[in-house]
Amino acid sequence: MSEITPNAGKRVVRAACPHDCPDTCGMLVTVEDGRATKIQGAPDLPITNGALCTKVAFYLERTYSEQRLQYPMKRVGKKGEGKFERISWDEALDTIAAKFKAIAADDPRAITPYSYAGTMGLVQGSSMDRRFFHRLGASFLARTICAEAGFQGYKATIGATLGTDPEAFADAPYIIIWGANPVVSNLHLWSRVQEAKRRGARVVCIDPLRTQTAEKSHWHLQPYPGTDGALALAMMHVLVRDDLLDHDYIRDYTLGFEQLAERVRAWTPERAARETGLAAADIEQLAREYGSAKPAAIRVNYGLNRCAGGGSAMRAITCLPALTGHWRHAAGGVLLSTSGTYAVDGAALERPDLYPEDPRFPPRTINMSTIGDELLYRDDPKVRAIMVYNSNPVAVAPDSNKVRAGFGREDLFVVVHELFQTDTADYADILLPATSQLEHWDVHKSYGHLNALANVPAIDPLGEARPNTWVFRELARRMGFTEACFTEDDETIAAQAFRKDHPRNQGFDWETMKRDGFQRMALPTPFAPFAKGGLPTPSGKCEFYSASLEAQGHDPLPTYVPPHEGPTSNPALAANYPLAFISPPARNFLNTTFANIPRFLKAEGKPWLDMHPQDAAARNLADGQRVRIFNDRGAFHATLRVDAAQPGVRAGVVSAPSIWWQKLSGDGENANAVTSQALTDLGNGPTFYDCLVQVEAAA
Repeated sequence: MSEITPNAGKRVVRAACPHDCPDTCGMLVTVEDGRATKIQGAPDLPITNGALCTKVAFYLERTYSEQRLQYPMKRVGKKGEGKFERISWDEALDTIAAKFKAIAADDPRAITPYSYAGTMGLVQGSSMDRRFFHRLGASFLARTICAEAGFQGYKATIGATLGTDPEAFADAPYIIIWGANPVVSNLHLWSRVQEAKRRGARVVCIDPLRTQTAEKSHWHLQPYPGTDGALALAMMHVLVRDDLLDHDYIRDYTLGFEQLAERVRAWTPERAARETGLAAADIEQLAREYGSAKPAAIRVNYGLNRCAGGGSAMRAITCLPALTGHWRHAAGGVLLSTSGTYAVDGAALERPDLYPEDPRFPPRTINMSTIGDELLYRDDPKVRAIMVYNSNPVAVAPDSNKVRAGFGREDLFVVVHELFQTDTADYADILLPATSQLEHWDVHKSYGHLNALANVPAIDPLGEARPNTWVFRELARRMGFTEACFTEDDETIAAQAFRKDHPRNQGFDWETMKRDGFQRMALPTPFAPFAKGGLPTPSGKCEFYSASLEAQGHDPLPTYVPPHEGPTSNPALAANYPLAFISPPARNFLNTTFANIPRFLKAEGKPWLDMHPQDAAARNLADGQRVRIFNDRGAFHATLRVDAAQPGVRAGVVSAPSIWWQKLSGDGENANAVTSQALTDLGNGPTFYDCLVQVEAAA
């Protein structure tokens, strides 16, 4: 049931974790006299199994934080100062609508939304907002900032983001965790990996960092950032050379094997060793172990796709289980995301058909990963208004000095809908208070299991907070949009979220989902998606050779694209900035979510920089010393961590766990002061982990 009432005045409400994590946990919220008093994991959702991560376990501290925005405000100071005064909702919405009308009269494309995964909900994250901006004729937003390169590489090979059922990892005898840290960011998959270990599975971690996952794995390989594609190509070289292949699977269910075999012939372990910094013998051993396993599962994650060759690297890795036939088994294959398993009705949710056909204003797209340059230099037309919700671009977007400069334009009208006064909120002209997950309706797919979830509001909105859907309904009314879709309530939208005609959605029903909290897609257990082929590619096969990539002007075969900024690919830059810089998630933050909550700030302590002892000694730097990390784009400060016994990073690499709010970091900067707006080979995604820096003692 959506509500369970054990006694008068007390009830338990079904909810779903909204955050950008594959686990999408089911939650039970206890409410007493209108106040949420307890939050726990739903014990009946198999993937959650009653457990929440250490962040969401304390979600009530975030919900009832004294920092919550309580009412609409308008700016009274300079952009970025964060000075506001209270206004009414009517004044706020009337102001926004008047500005949007005036700009749209000249060119509606001068208005752009900016949103991402502040909530992963299909109602609050991608429904009424999309309808509004489509109807307005605003610029489209390319939401590339997380995983677009990897998605494009994966889809070019597999066809969609389907893969190994996460629950099946418990049965895998051999597991590769590649560019992922599930101990921190995929807790419930890690519990399945732990179960597999207890049954005798061998676990290999591939990551430049010595992560918590690496520490708990049997073998840890540390390639240089941005070189994962070279490693995967060399693994294929060994598999083909040593005939560690499933020839029947290749014959029946793949396309382009002969061309692939010729391509990887040149990728010897010795060649890959020069690119990755790994020992050739280790590459040989990894390939032989993987090819000999019966079967093997790979969990590949988004970190490795944030480099120049991120799409190609993901494509190469995704070829591996088809060569070896590991797809034949439920506990074999590869998992990037389960998101493509869901048949979401995007047309019903987002209504792209509302976009006006006006030859004066042909559609144009803003890339969220280059928002700094888009705001500063784009003039076809110039962006004159931006509405930010479900995101914090001033803190999270690369090359943050340019991002701040863009948002600091006095001629740019900025609207921010938020729970807290973030770094981005400080630049708002109009600042609107948003609801938390406990205060609104939603429905969720996941990208780490196979269940859709309902979120039932447990409490009334705090103060004057309002959901995204309410805000865009009200703006649509003020703009004069009369289409019936702008009057739909949140439950009506939730009931439309999944296509009724798709076989994987058979039995999906909003009322049932509300009652039970979740529904598994209509899939067998165990689920082996490609045991007998049937891949969702144009050919129906695993496409080693991709005609669709070729038609787009890309290499049709897996290839290696070196980093934009690397010691071998860019030696001139490396002469000045010799250290590869990465900024993986801090354990106590989730992007910038939770990064203002006292419990998690205390647990994280301060901004850190992990460095290998060899690199620290070369710079006369010591553990605990405050250092400056810099390149031509900018600089930030952190406290150095040097572990002589078990270095956290490989030599030549430094790591700053992220993402800190700039105004809480100690120097007004964070790791994105040094990251680049350069884009990936596929998908035009960001290259956060393709970055060279130097480190020196702080002045």
